[in-house]
Amino acid sequence: MNNNFLYLNFINFTDVSLWDFKRYATKKFASSYPIVKLGDYIQEENTKVKPFDFPDKDFPILGVNNKTGLFDAYIEKGSNINQPYKVVKDGFLAYNPYRVNVGSIGLKTAEQKYNYISPAYVVFSCRQGLLPEFLYILFRTSKFNALIRESTTGSVRQTLSFSSMGNIEIPLPTIERQMEFVDKYNSQIKLAEKQREEAKQLETYMASDLMKLLGITLCRPQASSFKDIKFVNYKDISRWDYDFNYLLSQEAIIWGNKYNVTKFGSTVCSYQYGTSNKASKEPSAYPVLRMNNIVNGELNTEDLKYIHSLKQTELDKLLLNRGDILFNRTNSKELVGKTCVFNEEKKYIFASYLIRIKIDKSIANPFFINYVFNSPIIRTQINATSRQVTCQANINTSELDNFKIPLPPLKIQEEIIYELDIIKKRICDLRLNADENISLSRLEFERELFG
Repeated sequence: MNNNFLYLNFINFTDVSLWDFKRYATKKFASSYPIVKLGDYIQEENTKVKPFDFPDKDFPILGVNNKTGLFDAYIEKGSNINQPYKVVKDGFLAYNPYRVNVGSIGLKTAEQKYNYISPAYVVFSCRQGLLPEFLYILFRTSKFNALIRESTTGSVRQTLSFSSMGNIEIPLPTIERQMEFVDKYNSQIKLAEKQREEAKQLETYMASDLMKLLGITLCRPQASSFKDIKFVNYKDISRWDYDFNYLLSQEAIIWGNKYNVTKFGSTVCSYQYGTSNKASKEPSAYPVLRMNNIVNGELNTEDLKYIHSLKQTELDKLLLNRGDILFNRTNSKELVGKTCVFNEEKKYIFASYLIRIKIDKSIANPFFINYVFNSPIIRTQINATSRQVTCQANINTSELDNFKIPLPPLKIQEEIIYELDIIKKRICDLRLNADENISLSRLEFERELFG
């Protein structure tokens, strides 16, 4: 073959619908099924309502994201909506034309109860011969996502119009075969959902098991004749904060008398805040652990940033050691207080939103402390103590010092760790299997369809 033609791609002029290089530079895919133009099997849906004509009526509004697809977003009064909104019926698909290239598309099913969406979204339905469920799954595959990216236009913001999407070619099996594709895919997704639900139930069981092992119970405050009034001794007030004083005024945690209860500070050798030096994605010698690296009480090192230059004295102070506890001191209200034990062989440093806690190992096992911190025992105290400013909650070291924890003898702590580790491994296995089943379902769909 003449090498001069290796980088040339010839297109019939009649097939040119838009002067866009990437649209015609891509290779054609292979499939054992007929290749059709998507536009022949879909139609845009533009039925609209004018909510502002019904100012006192509630309008249930849908949203779309790249994780869950279509979801029930919010309810808005007609008086607050100043433009016509599109109607989305069961079986319709809707996508964000500016984010469809990252998977922002959804299928309306009976699961979503809301049925209106912003006119900024493209809404369409499938004609005879194409199942909406089949097309939606096709949209979730990496192969089709690549086809979408090749069809977007725009120099700054990539957009996929309905007409551009109609020019995409897809393999199209018979309706019966499409149903088989959908059924197989859904069975794997249901298995993944079942595994995730089992993991969630085991998490709840693990928390209650820890409480039982420690002889601790949480209780709901008893109703009083003063429904909206709570009484706190003035001498006990250390700050003017409703949640904080509510915890003091109620027996939210019943500690029991099985083990000694002490202030957390009595188990701590030292606290240290992390570095505020600017980090980047470019790999270097100093990987930095941040608050997003703490997931479900464990350290996750998949998403790292790096600091390229540090003085040796600063590096020595920031290097983590096995058994160090990392505490997320600043985050949203529900995520502040995330905790994990550092147990890595490689060298890492840590960022400023984290506190490194060194535990006195002669009286407390860091892994036991980590289980306690990731349980309702500490979560209840964090919720009551954290201070929220501009959507961020914060816990400082003096507040950490005053948290109450049960402290059994070290041997008992190790027995509790052993029992909870077994449950935790099962939870991790279930989540891993669920993720694998979801990935496998899309991969098998794509393999069978595209060959």
